[in-house]
Amino acid sequence: MTTTTWGRSAFVAGPGCMAAYGLVRLMDTERGPGPAWSIGHLFLLAGVLLFVPVLLGLRRVVARQGGTQRAVGTGLAALGLVGVAAVAVQAGIDLLVAYVSADHETMSELFARIQSVPGVLPVVYRVVPVLFYVGLLLLLGQLAVLRVISAWRPVVVVAGTVAMTATLDLLPVAALLFLLALAPLRRLVPAGQAGAVRSAGWRTAGG
Repeated sequence: MTTTTWGRSAFVAGPGCMAAYGLVRLMDTERGPGPAWSIGHLFLLAGVLLFVPVLLGLRRVVARQGGTQRAVGTGLAALGLVGVAAVAVQAGIDLLVAYVSADHETMSELFARIQSVPGVLPVVYRVVPVLFYVGLLLLLGQLAVLRVISAWRPVVVVAGTVAMTATLDLLPVAALLFLLALAPLRRLVPAGQAGAVRSAGWRTAGG
């Protein structure tokens, strides 16, 4: 599988892993530690890391507009990647804490100690992770303004983000909304450094 093909697959695999995490989480009545917690968070980690090629792919589509649009798209992608890094660290902490804990009470104590470290809560849990969704949404909004994609796609991403913010129990629904908005956009990503995608093709795939 070429790098471009793998990157395009991430537009489906990323939301798919998010949905898998949400479903495993719903079945995990104990909330860790145990196989369900670990499997679910591995899906979460894989899912968020798969959004790296998604963000970079969308940036490449924007970059073809040139000039200011390229600079704005690069900045928005960077914003999203900072959020991805924070969510990935959060998932890694969750996996590590579960691995070294004998029971749920021990997990709770370890999480409390970690989150009491100055800066950890805003950087890893509350503020910086939001940049992932902000960067993704604004990139889609930029493409919608440029009429490369239809305006309903960023709206669907907003709906998915609001759903999972309201309750993580709706994460599978949110992931399906992300999949609906993002999956067809994989065809917009240029095939290789020398690849060319005509504007008409963009509008067809992004409609």
